[in-house]
Amino acid sequence: MTALTLYPAIDLKDGQCVRLQRGAMDQATVYSTDPAGQARAWQDAGFAWLHVVDLNGAFAGRPVNADAVAAILGAVTIPVQLGGGIRDVAGIEAWLAAGVRRVILGSAAVKNPALVRQACLAFPGRIVVGIDARNGNVATDGWAATSSIRAVDLALSLQDAGVAAIVYTDIGRDGMLTGLNLDQTVAMATAVATPVIASGGVGGPRDLADLRRVAEGTRIEGVIVGRALYDGRVDPATALALLAD
Repeated sequence: MTALTLYPAIDLKDGQCVRLQRGAMDQATVYSTDPAGQARAWQDAGFAWLHVVDLNGAFAGRPVNADAVAAILGAVTIPVQLGGGIRDVAGIEAWLAAGVRRVILGSAAVKNPALVRQACLAFPGRIVVGIDARNGNVATDGWAATSSIRAVDLALSLQDAGVAAIVYTDIGRDGMLTGLNLDQTVAMATAVATPVIASGGVGGPRDLADLRRVAEGTRIEGVIVGRALYDGRVDPATALALLAD
């Protein structure tokens, strides 16, 4: 079995590190007022990547927590993938120049798929598509709107663009600690040739073990964990050992 990458999530709201439940901004739990310090803590715990999202930016359609992201980039040496409010080539280029390793395009992938293709050509290996699904349909604008596009169909439409990875999130499970939607994640990862990162619902080590079991033979390459890490339900060393080769 190949190793899976665990991406600890740093979700930024009003300059703080928070976790939401099902994407509801009015149900934010603040876990740290020092995102850079939290980033260092995850690096010190042995994680090889960070997954950072500008939540305010996702709703506003433009970067909002730029100072917090810059502080994170200055605090760690491990690679960072960043999403939230990045909607044009200039924004992508600016963040990559600032030190972000990979940029995540979510709403832009639905509203402007040509941007994804253009970005993949300009920045090969550095563009990730975030596909956030509510009942199988893609949500946009910080999950405030739900489209008529099926998640798998969007993934299939972009798999020849050169996307580095797809982050697939089941909104109904995000922040709820009820376990990943393994069926839909596996369906996505077997339908496309693009690596898939699972997201939404990890509540404990058993969920990671279950993902490791079903990931074999698919394109699943990693998993994002947020609230379960912050609440201490998942120990970093235990999690990394579960997902190791």
